[in-house]
Amino acid sequence: MILVAEKLQAIEEYYFSRKLKEVNFLKAQGKPIINLGTGSPDLAPPERVVQALTHSLSSELAHSYQGYQGLLELREAMALFYKKHYGVWLSAQTEILPLMGSKEGVMHISMAFLNPGDEVLVPNPGYPTYTSVAKLVGAKPVTYNLTETNQWLPDLKALEKTDLSKVKIMWVNYPHMPTGAQMNDTLFETLITFAKRHNILVVNDNPYSFVLNETPKSILAFEGAKDCCLELNSLSKTFNMAGWRVGMVLGKSEYINSILKVKSNMDSGMFYGVQKGAVAALSCSAMWYQSMNSVYRQRREYVWQLAKLLNCTYNSTSVGLFVWAKLPLMVKAEEFTDLLLKESAIFIAPGTVFGSQGEGYVRFSLCASTEVLEEAIARVR
Repeated sequence: MILVAEKLQAIEEYYFSRKLKEVNFLKAQGKPIINLGTGSPDLAPPERVVQALTHSLSSELAHSYQGYQGLLELREAMALFYKKHYGVWLSAQTEILPLMGSKEGVMHISMAFLNPGDEVLVPNPGYPTYTSVAKLVGAKPVTYNLTETNQWLPDLKALEKTDLSKVKIMWVNYPHMPTGAQMNDTLFETLITFAKRHNILVVNDNPYSFVLNETPKSILAFEGAKDCCLELNSLSKTFNMAGWRVGMVLGKSEYINSILKVKSNMDSGMFYGVQKGAVAALSCSAMWYQSMNSVYRQRREYVWQLAKLLNCTYNSTSVGLFVWAKLPLMVKAEEFTDLLLKESAIFIAPGTVFGSQGEGYVRFSLCASTEVLEEAIARVR
């Protein structure tokens, strides 16, 4: 038996990959499982996106290898999208790199900038992939705690008191997953100053900025950000295109070129039709966002009702695709979610999936119809 690499032994299978096997096994046994644990949009993408993909298949370019940087038309659409919605001017030629989903960007950025032994600041609670990828490339993840009392925002004063000499990258994610917290302008500005002072590359992972949020923000809109910051974004949640795998990394040309060195050795370009569909999505009018959020707003009301029935509390000002809810005192997150799955056949995510600071919390997804949510409510009444 050939032994796997030591670095692979340092990480576990992604929680949702493991847990969904259990959920699917229960479904196969006839259990009517309601999945409120994962954030896979169940709504359709804009009709124009599907039409653009379908029309593109007749092009002589449709089935060829595509360029590693994606179509110039796609990069121009991304640049216009950022200018229109975030007030950020980017060069389509040099400051934008399309990705096959922003998740691959976490790996590409890490491979481009981290050496074994470098340290990476990752939020707790936060997206588990930040930690896993750091370990895969031989770097050391160092968590910084986010707390409800500090509105789930980084405490930069506390970080200043720690040894940051080995830190190369800091991951931030606002609007925040899983809590739905938003970063204010002052803290974005302070974060940029902090990054420059300690020679840290800050990467803002920004896929949730249009979901139930009236004020989308980019870290790149703030003065000096391009010197020390990158931003990841995605069409998965904004346009219900999770399975299409379209994302982007944006920032200073020198940083983008370094990431391209990695990416160009990892894939052979994004499918032409997907790129044409992405171009169509990025040009959607304000009506698209209003329509999508109208649905999510209605669903959130049902999830809030469900949370109350489960004796959970929540922050009604949070944004994004989830409801982050606090459990009653002394109740453990995984015990709670396992019991809910067993007794009511409802799957929600325990907060501990996202780090130790998630103990005592659970996360509900809004990716279920009102009919399904009504059924969930009926089961726990």
